[in-house]
Amino acid sequence: MGKLSKHFDSLVGALSPELYRYAMGLCHNPDVAEDLVQETFLRAWRSQQTLRDIKTARAWLYTILRNEHARLYERQRPDVRDPHTLPDVGVQGYDTSTEAFTLRRALDALDMQYREPLLLQVIGGFSCKEIGEMLSLKPNTVLTRLFRARKMLRATLEPEVQEKHHELS
Repeated sequence: MGKLSKHFDSLVGALSPELYRYAMGLCHNPDVAEDLVQETFLRAWRSQQTLRDIKTARAWLYTILRNEHARLYERQRPDVRDPHTLPDVGVQGYDTSTEAFTLRRALDALDMQYREPLLLQVIGGFSCKEIGEMLSLKPNTVLTRLFRARKMLRATLEPEVQEKHHELS
């Protein structure tokens, strides 16, 4: 048995919600996100002997999920759909408020090279060094991408915030 065996159930329970949020940030489809998370845990179970240190299991699972997402697009052509549509109402853990929709739309507009490090930092809570290791980037490159991602988000969101403020006045 691998190092993960005795901790697997608690790991699934603890990390499923945040892995699901990360998957949603990557694919924007609740069904695909759920499948990605399930496939991530299945692959983790099957390859648990490759995990060197249980303390790195969280980052390892994020990496598996990233790879599964990439594999998904290698296997099939992605669904052509409007990226600004909301998922089905009632998806557990998925905020359907106007503010959340606006933020998701702004995140969707970011190029993946900026969106992915931002999602890893905000949802995963990973450091720049950890993100760099996961994405094969230098920490300074990660810092630059995070800075640019936030700057682009601000540029997209500030006009909407100001417009909403004018409407309320």
